[in-house]
Amino acid sequence: MDFGHDQLVDGQRFKILTVMDTYTRMCPILGVGTGYRGSDVVDALEQATAQYGRPKCIRVDNGPEFVSRELDLWAYQHGIELDFPRPGKPTDNAFVEAFNGQFRLECLNQHWFGNMSEARDTIEGWRVEYNRDRPHGSRGNLTPWEFLQQAHGSSS
Repeated sequence: MDFGHDQLVDGQRFKILTVMDTYTRMCPILGVGTGYRGSDVVDALEQATAQYGRPKCIRVDNGPEFVSRELDLWAYQHGIELDFPRPGKPTDNAFVEAFNGQFRLECLNQHWFGNMSEARDTIEGWRVEYNRDRPHGSRGNLTPWEFLQQAHGSSS
């Protein structure tokens, strides 16, 4: 879990909460907002876990949204370990860092966003395409969605 940043054509900055499952390569959520607090991260994780289930561990960076009391309490209540990287070691969170680079190159750098609604819609469209239409060589050339379905033994 990490954050990306971009801005609208009028210069208004916004953040993107990027969450990626390192096992399936699924991106359960790309949350877009003008600001993020710990409670906003918890709300986004509640949304993602309602659809995809709860992980055993979430690797996060040391940003204030991730070291918040709200996220710590939520993780504790659900038996989820928060795994923080060593200071100055972004390679400890290499999968999400690589995902963020791909997301920036293929989505954020390709679009001008006129307003927050447009940014949310475009980013969500990219997330769905990433999960459903893109095979990953590291996952037997299955899309993250296909790999998830195969891992759970279903075909829907």
